[in-house]
Amino acid sequence: MAASADNYYDALIVGGGQAGIPLAYTLAAEGWSVALAEREQLGGSCVNFGCTPTKAAIASAKVAHTARRAGEFGVRVSGVSVDFAAVIERAAGISATSREGLESGFAGADNPRLLRGHARFTGKTDDGFTLDVGGTSVEARQVVIDTGSRTNVPPVEGLGEVEYLTAESWLSRTELPERLVILGGGYIGLEMAQFYRRMGSEVTVVIGSGDRVLAREDDEVSEAMRAILEDEGVGFLGGSRAERVERSGGELAVTLGDGREVRGTDLFVATGRSPNTDELGLEKIGLEAGKGGYIPVDERLRTEVEGVWAAGDVRGGPMFTHTAYDDFRVLASAMTSDGSHTTDRVVPYAVYTDPELGRAGMTEREAREAGREVEVLRFEMKNDGKSFEIGETKGFIKVIADARTEEILGCAVLASEGAELVHIYIDLMNAGAPTSVLRDAVHIHPTRAEAIQSAVS
Repeated sequence: MAASADNYYDALIVGGGQAGIPLAYTLAAEGWSVALAEREQLGGSCVNFGCTPTKAAIASAKVAHTARRAGEFGVRVSGVSVDFAAVIERAAGISATSREGLESGFAGADNPRLLRGHARFTGKTDDGFTLDVGGTSVEARQVVIDTGSRTNVPPVEGLGEVEYLTAESWLSRTELPERLVILGGGYIGLEMAQFYRRMGSEVTVVIGSGDRVLAREDDEVSEAMRAILEDEGVGFLGGSRAERVERSGGELAVTLGDGREVRGTDLFVATGRSPNTDELGLEKIGLEAGKGGYIPVDERLRTEVEGVWAAGDVRGGPMFTHTAYDDFRVLASAMTSDGSHTTDRVVPYAVYTDPELGRAGMTEREAREAGREVEVLRFEMKNDGKSFEIGETKGFIKVIADARTEEILGCAVLASEGAELVHIYIDLMNAGAPTSVLRDAVHIHPTRAEAIQSAVS
């Protein structure tokens, strides 16, 4: 059935994530007729199960951990207990509040218009594309794909026959797992390992075929992170992937490829992400997904099909909320302005364990492999005055600089509030400023930011 005039738009955005929503409002403000199609909930992974609720839950875990350490500060706190259901309820409530704010913005609005339902390409026209959105035919001159990603479930025998938690489903579980096995030693796996451990679960992380957690990081960062979590009682198994999962009664057994076995009451799968591109009907418009299902794009997020763009997790590359939001700025620049804003950018990220890992740019290994002559600058947090005074001395700062120009090539801040502190380096990297700018500055004493300066002094 052909689309009616009421169902024709200058732009249809498929997916209400961190790129799609602000883009919808921006294009509408520019005079475009805009619709945003969302089959589930607005806000994408960040609002609904990722950033927002996980950081709320991690905050509760931090409070519990600090209360248990109270004696170190001369404070007596007895009988620390966790109401896990209340922790989950708080996190879910914060998520719901954020989502409701997004929903209210679209309520009753004609432009941009919110369309409920799964969107799928059905073909091309002389002036754009046709799509089916929840059973309604829609036509659009341009289409932006912002459909996000989901947990990549590995081909483990028996996994489909047992219940397990994922990044998408953890918030629905209000009972604390007694003994939790986590598949995956990446960012999500480690954050959830520490969270559940601090809540009171016994936790074992099955790293996979290697022995290093956070395998993309330098060895010393990986080793330090593992040691920090081991000190809190998190167990690790590496060197072999999980091959089989079986449940018997209230217990499940995970068997590794080398024959070792780990038992628990619950399982959390955190083995990476896969893009949501397999049910979009891309073949109807001659658009082919690349390796892993990601949609290839150029530096302005254009696909190989003119008039179709891709943003967020589906475009491959860094899969973070902040990069998705910057994708919105790239798209707005390309679609309504001079296209000067591109994906040529410094992409920072963080692992929200405690201490946090704030990261930007190259690792030492990457810099050397790129043929750069580097200077490695390092500072231990135990030597920072403010960190010592507040009892947060775990971790270190590592800066990779060009030995000739002093340009910052990359940095790792493994420290309490490391995700905040790393931004000083990020700003210098964006400005192309040498480390001498930071070294010669005057920082307030005592502050955590002094450690950022000490690392390059």
